[in-house]
Amino acid sequence: MGRGDGGEGRFMPARGTQPTARVRIQATKVNGAMQRTEIEVNLGERSYPIVVSSDAIGSLGAFVRQRWRGHQALVVCDRHTEHPYAERVAGQLAETAANVGWLILEPGEPSKSLESAARGYDELVRMAADRRTLVAAVGGGVVGDLAGFVAATYARGLPFLQVPTSLLAQVDSSVGGKVGVNHRGPDGRITKNMIGAFHQPIGVVIDTNTLASLPARELRAGLAEVVKYGVILDADFFAFLESHADAILALEPKATGPMIARSCRLKAAIVEEDERELSERRAVLNYGHTFAHAIEAVSHELVHGEAVAIGMVAASRLAQRLDRISAETTERQVRLLERFGLPTAARGLDPDALVEAMQRDKKTRAGRLRFVLPRSIGRVELCDDVDVSAVRRVIADVLA
Repeated sequence: MGRGDGGEGRFMPARGTQPTARVRIQATKVNGAMQRTEIEVNLGERSYPIVVSSDAIGSLGAFVRQRWRGHQALVVCDRHTEHPYAERVAGQLAETAANVGWLILEPGEPSKSLESAARGYDELVRMAADRRTLVAAVGGGVVGDLAGFVAATYARGLPFLQVPTSLLAQVDSSVGGKVGVNHRGPDGRITKNMIGAFHQPIGVVIDTNTLASLPARELRAGLAEVVKYGVILDADFFAFLESHADAILALEPKATGPMIARSCRLKAAIVEEDERELSERRAVLNYGHTFAHAIEAVSHELVHGEAVAIGMVAASRLAQRLDRISAETTERQVRLLERFGLPTAARGLDPDALVEAMQRDKKTRAGRLRFVLPRSIGRVELCDDVDVSAVRRVIADVLA
């Protein structure tokens, strides 16, 4: 194998406690811990399963053979996931694929670029790839987004497999089919995820054992998106996180397996309702992200999950200023995020730069700021045209 203080809110009902995504829990348990759960994302002919298991990579070959009939595969990873995960995935694929190619990226957000995508196209050309060639992403969100973009755009669409190895990717970016790259504009500024597509995978294979190799900071960053699901959709799940925080941080299977499966189930239910963001249902998933993307653009020191944690607190404090929630709703979020070791404020950021970054965000409408704001734990609303003065006051409280 070659390696070459205003705004109208629209209520979003909290349906997360009874998501529609079908779940099969297969009967293998060790010391009461979940071993395998399969969640079906129901999208008609684009439906696919999400498998959550403590050794999912070990059975990946059989999983793929049920869903793919090609003879070539391109494995996309970075230098952190090449050994051992991508190599194990390649070995499993080699049982079916006569030719396995490689695209190995440098770790980090700069690799999510058109230049990296071009490297993927070059490798596919070298392989003489056809429309059955499988693109398999093994890594975190950068790898998955980039590989999915390559799969979506080469030969008008190749089959795509997600094998997320970071918690953030497992509970968020690997589910839902959003793929893309960042774009550096003529002024040199980078806009996240501005160029992309919707391209559903043939499946998502989540091996919970990969979490043991994550740096502590990366693991904690992934927990921000998990907390988000509780705030936007599922008060019972939020309470579960509060009561199992220590077990989650210790990576006890009885806590981490159900946590990941529930997060995937919640996101799958939203994706089923609004696959391509044609309605406003999927917008609930952006809770905290309008602030977070601006924080990332201005700070350059925080990883995505840390920015999301701060962004959720900022959004919740904005909801307080608009008299939509009590202070206790915000404080519960702050306590849980801090228990997970996540930041809940950042200091010294330029308020003008933050507002400008928010106005460039792709979630704005005709330059108007839009925010997903909590109504209570488990219920959120989308607010259009929030007064910038209210946003600036929150920035002064949390960010400036």
